[in-house]
Amino acid sequence: MISKKTLPTLNPHDIRELKSKLHHLKPVVIIGNKSLTDAVTQEIDRALNDHELIKVRADVKNSEELATIADAICAKTKSTLIQTIGHIIAVYRKNLQAEE
Repeated sequence: MISKKTLPTLNPHDIRELKSKLHHLKPVVIIGNKSLTDAVTQEIDRALNDHELIKVRADVKNSEELATIADAICAKTKSTLIQTIGHIIAVYRKNLQAEE
């Protein structure tokens, strides 16, 4: 499981707002049968830099495997898990460079 201390905390209002934005998004990264490789992690990181809020589609067999991949994505990219539905993982990371 991910350490909550290292990730930014979002209040319920923020999460609700992000979930409403997710509905219209399509997955920008698809994780195939080789699971979460370094190249896929870099692509997710790049997508988070560009969009802040993304969907990732993972072709997995069960929900435990999806949860493991979601935890790994959040740990490696320092992002926050918004939700998982079916094969879709939604993650968010604030782009601090955009504020400057």
